[in-house]
Amino acid sequence: MRKIYIKFIVVCFSISPLFTSCEEELDLTNPTALSLEELLQTENGFELLANGVLDAYQKVPANEFLLIELRSDNVRANTENGNFPEINRYNVDPNNGDVATYYSNNMAAIKHANTIIDNRFLAPENQQYTVGEAYFMRALCHFNLVRAYQNVPYIDKVLDPNIDEARDYPQLPEAEVYEKIIDDFSTSIAFLNGGEQNRYRPTEGAAICLAAKAYLSQPNPNYSEAELLLASVVENNTSFGYDLLFTDIDDAEQFEFNPDPMNPTIDILTDQEYFANLVIDYGNVFGNEISEGFNDGILDGSWSNNPALEINDEIIFSIAYDLVSSDNYVTSDSGLDDQVETDSESFSFAMTLQGPSNGVNIASLDFLDVMTPELQPVRFYVSFDRLSYNPSDITNDTFNAKFPTDGEIGDNDWIILRYADVLLLYAEAILAGAESTTDQRAIDAYNQVRARAGLEEVFAVLTKQELLDERRVELVYENQRLYDLIRFGEADNVLQQFSIDNSLSYTADRKYLPFPQREIDNLPNFYTQNNGY
Repeated sequence: MRKIYIKFIVVCFSISPLFTSCEEELDLTNPTALSLEELLQTENGFELLANGVLDAYQKVPANEFLLIELRSDNVRANTENGNFPEINRYNVDPNNGDVATYYSNNMAAIKHANTIIDNRFLAPENQQYTVGEAYFMRALCHFNLVRAYQNVPYIDKVLDPNIDEARDYPQLPEAEVYEKIIDDFSTSIAFLNGGEQNRYRPTEGAAICLAAKAYLSQPNPNYSEAELLLASVVENNTSFGYDLLFTDIDDAEQFEFNPDPMNPTIDILTDQEYFANLVIDYGNVFGNEISEGFNDGILDGSWSNNPALEINDEIIFSIAYDLVSSDNYVTSDSGLDDQVETDSESFSFAMTLQGPSNGVNIASLDFLDVMTPELQPVRFYVSFDRLSYNPSDITNDTFNAKFPTDGEIGDNDWIILRYADVLLLYAEAILAGAESTTDQRAIDAYNQVRARAGLEEVFAVLTKQELLDERRVELVYENQRLYDLIRFGEADNVLQQFSIDNSLSYTADRKYLPFPQREIDNLPNFYTQNNGY
């Protein structure tokens, strides 16, 4: 992303680097320190508090890949690297640092959001949107937690650091947590209604779509409510400013001269050339561009991040990261007590080009059966490093290319929600848990995603399996697969077979992470550990 100039603010409980614009890079060279009381009296105090919530959330994606995608059938871990192989095998210990940090990072962002909500009646008229953002972020963090740990507390105020008050917030049944999540998203919609569209801030459209996703994810999905919400976005996508990045065949670039056999003076567009156009589109979704040119029917070169591409019509909500050289930085992978000293912060380095050196973003052989250059002529070249792909060698490691940052510090933004996901969720809501549907709205939404991938459309009938398979290849490495399997009711079937085939240890109880042992130790005899741990 571009330059954002911001300040440090001490809000009693932390020092938070804060965004003041989405159009510029982060620069924390001019810190100030204000108490919460002083901050609430400043002209833009609530805006700064809202920015602090977004900054706190930057730490959350640091662990997501390890705890979510690495526990799916999409990826595997090198057997020689740390505790990553054990996570991949579903042998996750309650004392695991990533398990505890992910929980605490979400809770820290919730605390920042609750600071705004607790003081919402003091927010001036021109900063009421920040209250909506706070409800949105509180819902999002609890959505992360309930999907990862299942039965979690729902924290709806800033807690004093004492055990007695914490005991008022016990673990809740999963269904109750979802009710509160949906209530918070609904409240945020009211506050954000008619607000400015900004891919780096919570918006009405993002809240509508995530509320729908929560309806689909709860133990007893409410398909009708999810369908109504998603229809309001999909059927009015232009008014929201959402669309797939897609080049129509009539507008495609022709990279090489290919004479028409009937008239050699005419240059015809080959399938390979059109696929290359779509590859560029798909890469641009993630803010990436490819170097070099078009040779032997494929795009040559390597992917790199281009901040100018990151704000695009497909992105509904993303977390901004930026690459800045610094001799003194603390990354989002750092300890909980460390505050960011520059904006040189990244989501999980395991997802980037650093991942191969740690052996954690390697495609599973099972996934390589469905993600091939032939089966996926567009998504393969964006999702994988093609130079590491060697199907003739089953021991070969094929690596992720969606996030081409080199090292722990990177500038690829982390996408929370994009329009392709929404189109597939809409089809899912219409399917309503059935094995298939003939509803043309679902088929059309599904086919939009297929067309951008250069694949044939389906006609007449869309099946549940086709939809699940499409989500797998479209959203690989975006930490969706495990939750998709759970939501579709297929986690036990798919992951148990995957575990048998790969000598892993999946059981039905291992769908969810263990509750962090340090949370249990902080409140002895209060929290109940998840089954299987």
